[in-house]
Amino acid sequence: MELRMTTTFPDVSINTERLVLRPYEEADIPAFVEMMNDELVTAWTSVPHPYTRAHAEDWVRRIAPAERTEGRGIVLAVTEFLTQRLVGTVHLHSTDWRVRATEVAYVTAPWARGEGYATESVLAAAQWLFRDRGFERLQLRTAADNTASQQVAQKIGCISEGVLRNAWIARSLTEGGEWTDIRTDLILWGLLPEDLDGVADHMAEAGYSSYTDWS
Repeated sequence: MELRMTTTFPDVSINTERLVLRPYEEADIPAFVEMMNDELVTAWTSVPHPYTRAHAEDWVRRIAPAERTEGRGIVLAVTEFLTQRLVGTVHLHSTDWRVRATEVAYVTAPWARGEGYATESVLAAAQWLFRDRGFERLQLRTAADNTASQQVAQKIGCISEGVLRNAWIARSLTEGGEWTDIRTDLILWGLLPEDLDGVADHMAEAGYSSYTDWS
């Protein structure tokens, strides 16, 4: 009988020049509610809508910590280093500890888009996974029409590995102001340690901050 290996990620903080990735705190709840009610978040994720304070409290106090303690992954709040303002989320989930592989999902607050924060934070998480935790694969899935998320995947060096047809339910806002479900394809992306070669240097040349430290 094969023994199943179980483990967990450490309670970690990851720093870049502009950002801090850390566990969620009670003080993040109001900003988290605002971020999760954004139209693009509603459209491309499966979060409840409207997203209430009760949803956020359950996420911060129970769901997010359990992702780490129960070995499924880790949830990190992404904050600005200087202002400590919440700019997004990086969520590692569906972790396979034997294969040393996990999947990433990310959300960026509407006011923080266009600054390269999603790319910077996901790259920092990938570097930490590969260099510190010995992981061998990071994957993500993006809806076929979610071009912003696809650009993040491309910038950090992900390789498009195929299309999962009719595999996701997104949401679209009707002319009457109501949300309706629509089926869509998913693009599967994969990132291996060797795919990161030169990515940080390329980002620095383009004006983006790079990974600096974790603790």
